[in-house]
Amino acid sequence: MGYCLYGNDINDNTSPISAGLGWVTKFTKEFVGDNIIKKAKLEGTESKLIAFELLDRGIPRKDYEIEDVDGNLIGQVTSGTMAPSVKKAIGMGYVKSEHSNLGNKIFIKIRNKSISAEIIKLPFYKS
Repeated sequence: MGYCLYGNDINDNTSPISAGLGWVTKFTKEFVGDNIIKKAKLEGTESKLIAFELLDRGIPRKDYEIEDVDGNLIGQVTSGTMAPSVKKAIGMGYVKSEHSNLGNKIFIKIRNKSISAEIIKLPFYKS
């Protein structure tokens, strides 16, 4: 479904805005660090959590590098697997915000090979 896995996709240092969880962040009351999160919501974040599916054979794993079409490092995989329900290899990871648009082609570095992938909209499985 694309739920964030604590310890992989999010942790104590993750901005809810960067993780795409702004919808669960309420600003009706003050809380520790609310000024930082409000600023991120207004100005954007340096990186964003994206979902992707591989276009070629391979299985993405945590900490694999994500590259742009020119081979530049733009992020890192946080979780990934082969998903039998969609019959594709899928994953999530953080990339620089300017590379986070739906449909963007990215490459996952698997065993020193760049495997093509596409940024998709969650959820992975649609009934």
